[in-house]
Amino acid sequence: MSETGAQLFARLEGRRCLKDIEPQIFPDDCGPSQGDIVELHGTEGTAKSEMLYHLIVRCILPTKHGGLETEVMFVDTDYHFDTLRLVTILEARLAQQSAEPTRESCPKEGTEEEEGDEEMVKACLQRLFLVHSSTSAQMLLSLHYLEGWFSSRPTLGLLVLDSISAFYWQDRCNGGGSVPRQEANLRKCTQLLERLRRDYGIVVFATVHAIMRNYGNSSETSSNTAPRPREAPSPSTSSSASSSSWRRSNVVDFDKPYICPVWRRLVTQRLVFSKSDVSKDKSPVFSVACTTTRTRGVKRSSFCITDGGMQFL
Repeated sequence: MSETGAQLFARLEGRRCLKDIEPQIFPDDCGPSQGDIVELHGTEGTAKSEMLYHLIVRCILPTKHGGLETEVMFVDTDYHFDTLRLVTILEARLAQQSAEPTRESCPKEGTEEEEGDEEMVKACLQRLFLVHSSTSAQMLLSLHYLEGWFSSRPTLGLLVLDSISAFYWQDRCNGGGSVPRQEANLRKCTQLLERLRRDYGIVVFATVHAIMRNYGNSSETSSNTAPRPREAPSPSTSSSASSSSWRRSNVVDFDKPYICPVWRRLVTQRLVFSKSDVSKDKSPVFSVACTTTRTRGVKRSSFCITDGGMQFL
C-alpha cells in the first residue's frame, strides 16, 4: 500500500522521544522509544492508574515546566478515568515547579498568579484527548478512526489503553468454545496497533488486569517464560517477528501473561505492579518491576501515593 502525504509528513516531521518519560522505572537507555509497546500489569489496587496519570502529566506539561509537551490519546475501556484526579496532580506539579527558587520570574499578585496557573492547566489539558469504548468491537473501530489522527498530528506521541484486557471475559463468553473466535477482536486490535507503531512511531501504554496466578515452582515457570534478548523494534521494523515471551518478575504471583500471543509478541517493556506489606507515614507502599526485551535484568522501584501524585522512595 502506497504511503499517503499525511503519513509521509508524520514520518518526516517525527515525534517527540519519550525515552526520558520516567527514568525512575525504566532501566538506563531503555525508556520507551518511538514504536514501543509498554504493558502495565497488576491486580486491582496496585496503583496502575496513578502511574498512568503520572506519565500523562509528564507528557502534557510544557518543556519549561519539566514536561515533554506532547499530546496524548487516552482510550478508556473501564470508564475509570478520573479527570479531577489528573487535574489535581497537574496542579501539584505546576505548583512544585513554581516554587523552585531557580525559576526566573517576577513576583505576581495572588489573583494574577491564580489566573496564570488556570490558563496553564487548560493549555495542558488541550493536549489530552479522551475516547470511550464499551466493547472490543468498539475499541477496534476507535483505533481505526484514530489512525487518521496519528497520521496527521505529529504532536500526538502517546496512545494509552486502559485497559486492553477489559473485554477478556466478555469475548470469551461471546466466542463460545473457539479460542480464535474469543481472541478475534483483540487480535485485530493488536495488528492495528502494530501498524500504528510501525508507520507512525506511536508509543503505546496499555494496562492489563492480573487475573492469572502462576502455579508450580519458580524454576518450572522460568523455563516456560524466560525470553531471549532482542533488538528494540523501530517504527520501520515489525516486532511481530519475535516470539519472545516474558520472564517472571518474581514480585507477585499474579503476573502470568494471558492475553493472546500476538499481543505478547508486540510488548517491548512490561511493568508489573504490586502492593507492599510495608507503609511509609501510614501510606501504603507500591512496587513496580520493569523488564524489557533489550536487557536481561529487572529494575524495581518503590513509591507511595500522595495528594499531589506519586512519590518515589
